[in-house]
Amino acid sequence: MALYNEPSPLETRIVSKRFGLPNSASLDTYLATDGFVAFRKAREMAPEQIIEEVKASSLRGRGGAGFPTGLKWSFVPRTSPKPKYIIVNADESEPGTCKDRLLMEYDPHQLIEGILIASLAVDAHKGYIYIRGEYRYLIDMMDKAIAEAYAKGYLGKNIAGTGWDFDLYTHSGAGAYECGEETALLDSLEGKRGVPRMKPPFPAVAGAWASPTLLNNVETYSAVPYIIREGGKAFADLGTPKNGGTRLVCISGHVNKPGVYELPLGFPMMKAINEVAGGIPHGRKLKAVVPGGSSCPFLRAEECDIPMDYDTLAKLGSMLGSGGMVVMDETTDMVKVALRVMRFYAHESCGWCIPCREGTTWLRKILQRMVDGGGRREDVAMLGELSKNMLGRTFCALGDAAAMPTISIVEKFAEDFEKYIVPEAVLV
Repeated sequence: MALYNEPSPLETRIVSKRFGLPNSASLDTYLATDGFVAFRKAREMAPEQIIEEVKASSLRGRGGAGFPTGLKWSFVPRTSPKPKYIIVNADESEPGTCKDRLLMEYDPHQLIEGILIASLAVDAHKGYIYIRGEYRYLIDMMDKAIAEAYAKGYLGKNIAGTGWDFDLYTHSGAGAYECGEETALLDSLEGKRGVPRMKPPFPAVAGAWASPTLLNNVETYSAVPYIIREGGKAFADLGTPKNGGTRLVCISGHVNKPGVYELPLGFPMMKAINEVAGGIPHGRKLKAVVPGGSSCPFLRAEECDIPMDYDTLAKLGSMLGSGGMVVMDETTDMVKVALRVMRFYAHESCGWCIPCREGTTWLRKILQRMVDGGGRREDVAMLGELSKNMLGRTFCALGDAAAMPTISIVEKFAEDFEKYIVPEAVLV
């Protein structure tokens, strides 16, 4: 099975180290390349030791929020009389992001081992991998890997002779972007409409079926076997302070070698664009970068000479997000980009709260009217005002995800809007 892109010599391959191996998805290949060594080691550790090792790794959630993983694990009350659940967010639906599918396709047993180690840490004995509906082929692949793990004693009763029991299932989503939000995902998993819950309580205390639940995304769990096998410090040292390890970066747009690359946190963004992804075609200049998926505020070219880690992007008012880097050259029309982004968010809004449902609709309508030749000067200010009125006023982050890139485009690329402003005499 061919890779989506050729590896770069500048990569640091941790979670992707088996990509390209013959039969990389098979359990035999996994066992021959350090597979389940970490699980056996974790079985000899106290749950608190596992969590402390994950904390020491400085692993932060790879799904977008970047919350410290070990700290999140520590919130799950192990002594609760209720059953505990491990949930995997494989609802990868952020535009620009396409990395978790590779981990499930090429190394599903690494994900399974990460899940098992998490189950030891929080005393859980059942788990679900929630996979977006469009990934039907991946559901089949994960089901095959799970069946293989059961057949060879790496799931079910007395796993690998360690006395630990754990059952794992896949669950298909319905193709809703909203179900990438953890509480909407949980409602969908329970058979309800996928809309966000009020918080608190948080999933760690009352998640799936009102029970303590640990919920992380595919890449986060996939990093755990290395952390336990090699030590949290070894993982942390790959990155920058408070930004441990590597992450998969999906580089697309105007580059010569688009693809998914594993780079250490803190890797220079311009080096990623020019050397890892082969630079911008046709000798054109860089205009803008989406650093981590369509919900992230955009960066102008002059802001991109930075290390790629959570804290540096936060200081710039943007995010590392889910790793979906979209590169745009000087020919890009940022107004049309804003319209395309808003079409997506208006369509994907679940409609639960007014600021998001109405805000995304009106932003789309204003942008569409401008592109269609009816732009007014006051429209630019109105786009910014509408977006800012959405921030922090919605049940979940979808409203913010729509507002933040729009605000950044309006504020940073004002010159692109000028050509869509029609003189008042013409409008009359």
